[in-house]
Amino acid sequence: MNLRGTHPSSSIGLFGDVLFDLAGVTFAADLSGALLWEDERLLVVSDLHLEKGSSFAARGTLLPPFDTIATLRRLAAVIARHDPRTVIALGDSFHDRDAHTRLSDDDRINLAALQAGRDWIWISGNHDPALPRDLGGTVAEIISIGAITFRHEPTGARGEIAGHLHPKARVATRARTVERRCFVSDGERAIMPAFGAYAGGLSVRDAAFAKIFPQRSFIAHVLGDRRLHSIAAARCY
Repeated sequence: MNLRGTHPSSSIGLFGDVLFDLAGVTFAADLSGALLWEDERLLVVSDLHLEKGSSFAARGTLLPPFDTIATLRRLAAVIARHDPRTVIALGDSFHDRDAHTRLSDDDRINLAALQAGRDWIWISGNHDPALPRDLGGTVAEIISIGAITFRHEPTGARGEIAGHLHPKARVATRARTVERRCFVSDGERAIMPAFGAYAGGLSVRDAAFAKIFPQRSFIAHVLGDRRLHSIAAARCY
């Protein structure tokens, strides 16, 4: 996928990620959809929506029951690549209140392996407001580190990193139009893409984003095939 260049306010990092500043802090947006704060050795993922397949199956909509294992494998790969000291799961880690009870024994073992030797923080979301205490790690509603605040639902506050909206951008390339998940940031706040294998997306042109970025001056850092592409809001439709 060729999206014709990178926005001048961002730069390409060592792993093909995009480096951008947020409230004076430099973050690396990883091609996987994770966000890295290198100085803090902190990795952030949002909206894993584990066990979405089994949740839909319980309501009569059959999906292949492989979303949890696929999501955890992708998460394991990005953790192995960056070796963070701390991981923040930014809400809606589970698709419903009972999703954690449907994790297989293997999934629980794999999740415990990912947590081993590092701090793990579960942020509660609207899908999983009452996270269990037996999955390892710490449960919180909001975490603040210096000028940066991590929460699930965005408010538009300066220094905020949130999820919830599952941003995706539609962009015209030389050959075709593509629609991909993306990070959205205006340098003061950011919204992360959904990390989960079965998580859907909401267009960055939706009114929900206008409430957070009223001037539509944001940059969409779009997940491409081999690297991220930083696209001005005016080019997304």
